[in-house]
Amino acid sequence: MAFAVMASVAPAASASELIDASDPAEILNIARGFGSANLDKDGDGDPLIVGRIDGYRYAVYFYGCVNGERCTSIAFYSVWILESFDSNRINEWNRDRRYARSYIDRDGDPAIQMDVNLDFGVSRLNFDDTFALWSSVLKEFASFVDP
Repeated sequence: MAFAVMASVAPAASASELIDASDPAEILNIARGFGSANLDKDGDGDPLIVGRIDGYRYAVYFYGCVNGERCTSIAFYSVWILESFDSNRINEWNRDRRYARSYIDRDGDPAIQMDVNLDFGVSRLNFDDTFALWSSVLKEFASFVDP
């Protein structure tokens, strides 16, 4: 009888698990469910995840950190280094699509970024869905900039 009670409590506990930007290792674990990923640090000492989804390279930058810890948000980011790209097409992407914005970076290359507020946490299901959304956006942007 005690087993039946414990078994019914366990799924509820994992369903209520919150993911926030203060635990880069857990975000890395989720990232690895979508492809290869490694945890590093950026130039400011904040966590940085660099990974690949279906061969497309991306990064997850952590923001709002205090001494490289207790971060509050993240940004998914990827850039395509191309010989040429009509920068006017960026407005087309931003006008017609939700969730991620694109722009021309300082080197003149098309980039895509998706910011995620994780202050106070989101459910594991929500964050898994957010990562799946990023995966979809990344692949769609790849087709958009380099058909």
